[in-house]
Amino acid sequence: MNQELLQKIEQADRREQALEFEVGDSVRVHTKVVEGEKERIQVFSGIVIGRQGRGATERFTVRRISYGEGVERVFPVNSPRIAKLDVERRGAVRRAKLTYLRKRIGKAAMLVKEKDMRTRKR
Repeated sequence: MNQELLQKIEQADRREQALEFEVGDSVRVHTKVVEGEKERIQVFSGIVIGRQGRGATERFTVRRISYGEGVERVFPVNSPRIAKLDVERRGAVRRAKLTYLRKRIGKAAMLVKEKDMRTRKR
């Protein structure tokens, strides 16, 4: 009974349309930012280096290089602050977490092999 109650609570917090992306994809996350009384959309683009959790607590980490420094940001999947998520490029990776990208410098830090979409259908 407790599990059913927990599922009902989590179902209320989930978003209507699931975000379709995987680890290794290059994404643009459009987030709503409130500054005083105004609200605007801010875009954070980078590579998804990991997904954690499940259900209402699921979150993903996006990493990008900004002015030579690596910047990571964690987003909750079911957050109402995420306005839109665009997948720029699909990545072909063999790991669930891409933490090895943290050690890379320059162009190699963003290097993830592009998935060949002609052979695999989604």
